Amino acid sequence: MPCLVVLLALVTPRLLIFLIWFFTHWFRGMLPNVIVLILGFVFLPMTLLWYTAVQHWFAGHWTFWPVAGMVLALMMDVSAARPRRRWRVS
Repeated sequence: MPCLVVLLALVTPRLLIFLIWFFTHWFRGMLPNVIVLILGFVFLPMTLLWYTAVQHWFAGHWTFWPVAGMVLALMMDVSAARPRRRWRVS
């Protein structure tokens, strides 16, 4: 069961990016090229989602709350890729 929860947590942002790309025009003209979209999809999906949200909802103005959200999104993306440390009990 925990593996299913982890898999769902990893797939959900990527599925949301795909659905937004397929059904809306949010990504059109926002990123310099398609490579950035693909790299964001693979490596930093939450950061890519937050970046598009700031561009649309905050009109691209990077004030306190958008920057705080970006830091939080980066922390979520990086913490998912961080190797876990196993503790030994002697």
